[in-house]
Amino acid sequence: MFQDISDHLPRHVYSGGWEHFVGGGLAIFDCDGNALPDIFAAGGKNPASMLRNGGDMQFTAAPLLDIQGATGAYPLDMDADGIMDLFVLRVGANQLLKGGANCSFTDATAKWGIPTQDKWSTAFSAWWQDDLNGPVLAIGNYVDRTDVDGPFEACDDNAILWPGAGGYRFETLAPGFCPLSMLAAQDARGRTTLRISNDRHYYISGGYEQMWDVSERRFLTEDDGWKNVSLWGMGIASRDLTGDGLDEVMLTSMGDQLLQIAQADGTYANAPYEIGTYAQRPHIGDDGRPSTGWHAEFGDIDNDGRADLFIAKGNVDQMPGMATRDPNNLLMQNPDGHFVEASVGAGVASVKRSRGAGLADFDADGRLDLVVLNRRAPLELYRNVTADSGNWVRISLRQPGSNRDAIGGVIAVTTGESTQTMQHTIGGGHAGGQLLPRHFGLGEATQAEVKVHWPNGFSSIHQAKAGETLIITRP
Repeated sequence: MFQDISDHLPRHVYSGGWEHFVGGGLAIFDCDGNALPDIFAAGGKNPASMLRNGGDMQFTAAPLLDIQGATGAYPLDMDADGIMDLFVLRVGANQLLKGGANCSFTDATAKWGIPTQDKWSTAFSAWWQDDLNGPVLAIGNYVDRTDVDGPFEACDDNAILWPGAGGYRFETLAPGFCPLSMLAAQDARGRTTLRISNDRHYYISGGYEQMWDVSERRFLTEDDGWKNVSLWGMGIASRDLTGDGLDEVMLTSMGDQLLQIAQADGTYANAPYEIGTYAQRPHIGDDGRPSTGWHAEFGDIDNDGRADLFIAKGNVDQMPGMATRDPNNLLMQNPDGHFVEASVGAGVASVKRSRGAGLADFDADGRLDLVVLNRRAPLELYRNVTADSGNWVRISLRQPGSNRDAIGGVIAVTTGESTQTMQHTIGGGHAGGQLLPRHFGLGEATQAEVKVHWPNGFSSIHQAKAGETLIITRP
């Protein structure tokens, strides 16, 4: 059950023409050190907003640089100073903002030697490698606006930015098939791979979803067991749902929302229809046209120890072949692994043109709340007031060196005979994501064993009590 408290937010609207039909991401992180999540909201043709959390779900607009043309943003700690920075995706040159005291930011794009281009950027992910003193940055570029024969079959090239002495080195990542989401994470083979979800509306034919092996710096092919999948890719969500330690992957799209189940042989198989996650049409009203899915995110809404799934929905603009009143989904996972629609009863079945979203505990009561960014409509904020929810624990990782937050680590939480695993990553979603302590529901358990697989291959075991945020420093 959620309570709509959208009036607790300053007014913010993501808007704009063709170049902002997509995008509209949210970055969620703590920008002032008070252990409460704050929100950066892309504005499209409107200025971006920084919304500071003052407690009790009350937000105020913090001063921010005049950033227009923003499609989304992702938090990361570029310089390992303990203060979150922001990579802002734009129609135009992207910006890297250095975080300061009290949610202040300065433009550090040139200072950190970030190459910029006049592109239409819509996807991002970042990871660290042992031999590099700083994060590797992956940027997904949508349609090439300079192509006079476009926009169809005019997808732009993507980019990898490699850290080095004096700044970053630019590398083209091609071919590009109009990505709307990227995620660097361990794949079903246990290798770090950059997954790229692409929009076939513009590549039309010959394109597909992509997997780029980070260590070998090449795209996977059928010889690697990677079967090409073509869809109207919008967003990526990743979480182990089967308990085997391998992440399943949710790919939002027009029509089917495709859940891929990780297999023991390192490949993926499409989930059976009966699992309840395809969410291909509106679940209220009489509009039988296909849905359009955008941001997807797993999170344990009722803290029962099972990951649930939120999907933001909304027509691109006025596409006649797609549903126009397209309610968001809240899919609750049952003990048998099937998902059941609960958004109407929970009070979050908005029919705005939703884009980005985020599940985070904004009021520090141990329950994940919800924020949704809409196109041409105000932000929405929902307080989780679910009665009789279970216990919980949050895990925050720390380690020395440039990768202070241990991005690439894997957290396993065990209660009784049940183990939940979560990868600590930057990327995915639709044009936005979060960097916060990782939230685990515990059900009735009052304590848990926590095993951390650190990015350098070392593992450590710790004990956690329900209701605490455990900060684990690598031994």
